[in-house]
Amino acid sequence: MADGVVTEHTPSVILPLLPRIPHLTMSQSQFKFINSDAKVPGNGTLPPEFIVKAPASTDIWAKPPSTIHFSAPILYKSVPLKSFKRIRVAFNALWEKNYDQGGVILVLNTTDGGQKWVKSGIELTHGRPHLSVVAKDNWADWSMIPVPSGGGAATLELVKETDNSLWIYLVEGLQKSPIREVTWVFDEENVKDFWVGVYAARPSSEGKDFSVNFGHLIIDQE
Repeated sequence: MADGVVTEHTPSVILPLLPRIPHLTMSQSQFKFINSDAKVPGNGTLPPEFIVKAPASTDIWAKPPSTIHFSAPILYKSVPLKSFKRIRVAFNALWEKNYDQGGVILVLNTTDGGQKWVKSGIELTHGRPHLSVVAKDNWADWSMIPVPSGGGAATLELVKETDNSLWIYLVEGLQKSPIREVTWVFDEENVKDFWVGVYAARPSSEGKDFSVNFGHLIIDQE
């Protein structure tokens, strides 16, 4: 997404991580970084809380006729597409620059060298943080709503439902509110590698590294 001018900023305070969510079993295969030379937190087996940092001028975006960006740091693990059940994580940041963003991402790397992806998180736009979902098949489309709490923290859950659709939910305590359905992810063919993880991006060319705090990541597989 192109840089823009923001007339308002979130307060310069450090946001606490959201309360702990119940622990569920997660496969302990190694996590990796792409688009970052940072050390993987915990040497591959992630600790309960960790940080992903993004330099300026990083983004994940695709817009006709020719804009394609895939430069943001992603911390991910590879899982078989058919075995994925859900990913859930709590996160927060100081959202200061226009289009500062971070959250959950699923990447489908295809046998022809292409990439399709779905990312969902918080993104600063129009002067305030928004819950954002971007789904990229041929090109990306973007939907967003203001963060209900008005703050800069959220817990999101992406779930493969029984009808084979991907549903994105905002989790607030015991309540799960649907944000969006993406219908095509699990019907894709010729997927060579499926990445499940978290990311951070700072599309603005201004500012220092942008940090997103993550906590209590859960990835469930069949």
